[in-house]
Amino acid sequence: MTLDNRGLLTTAVRASDQLALGGIAVYLSSESLLVILLVGLVAGWLAGQIVQGTGFGLIGDMVIGVIGAFIGDWLFPQLGLRLGIGILGAIINATIGAILLLFILRLVRGRGRWNTGWGRRWW
Repeated sequence: MTLDNRGLLTTAVRASDQLALGGIAVYLSSESLLVILLVGLVAGWLAGQIVQGTGFGLIGDMVIGVIGAFIGDWLFPQLGLRLGIGILGAIINATIGAILLLFILRLVRGRGRWNTGWGRRWW
């Protein structure tokens, strides 16, 4: 996955798969993967600090941040919002997406280690 000139992530696919993707060729380099993991790590850690007060460990922060980046990349264009370009914009986008992910998980789960004020009390 790479960031193109519009700030969109792209990844390499076979030529036969390009037809299924509308003819768009996308590429993934090792530097791009490193940037994705770094943005995910920072965004997941920030979201963990904001929502829970602690992080989720190295792997947990990375997973939450990368999933949050996908949520943010889908949600903000739907709302007509653009948060910026470059690495800082990607971190902000992924952090907000990760915060939304953690809030949704907290609401759905309703109990467990996040039972600090939400969950069953809302019904």
